[in-house]
Amino acid sequence: MAITAVELQQNLTKYLALAEKEQVFITENGRTIAVLSSPNQDRIETARSLFGILPDDVTLEESQSERLDRI
Repeated sequence: MAITAVELQQNLTKYLALAEKEQVFITENGRTIAVLSSPNQDRIETARSLFGILPDDVTLEESQSERLDRI
């Protein structure tokens, strides 16, 4: 869900409760400036959703090395 910063200010309690169930994107002037989310999000489900995104011919070490080279 996306809401404006003004909407968040006017209804903070409502959006804090909603953030327990889904991410709430805060926008200002049409740009996303923040995200409200629960610290108790199901991290295992998030990790599972990432499996299979690397090509079969790329090793985990190659992937980590490439990521660290960008820093």
